[in-house]
Amino acid sequence: MTDQAPLGIAFTLVGVDELTFTRILRDLMRDPAFRRPLQVQAQEPRPGAAARLTLVFHPRDQALAVTAMQRLKTLLLRHEVQVDDVIVPGPA
Repeated sequence: MTDQAPLGIAFTLVGVDELTFTRILRDLMRDPAFRRPLQVQAQEPRPGAAARLTLVFHPRDQALAVTAMQRLKTLLLRHEVQVDDVIVPGPA
């Protein structure tokens, strides 16, 4: 059996400042929904570039990733962050 390439669900967070982004990351890292085998990649907000969070997972862990995606949406709402763009991988 060959191992498939990882997939990612990317959230673009336009207008999120550094302090809010840090708080989101703190909450995210404490939440068991984001445990391994999932991986979270974070890109902090910079001038001219929005903050971005990506949930990286192997196709076999898609159910965990969907649960984590829903949890992330809830977490972002708690911080009053509107998600402007979510990119979900689809079948090739």
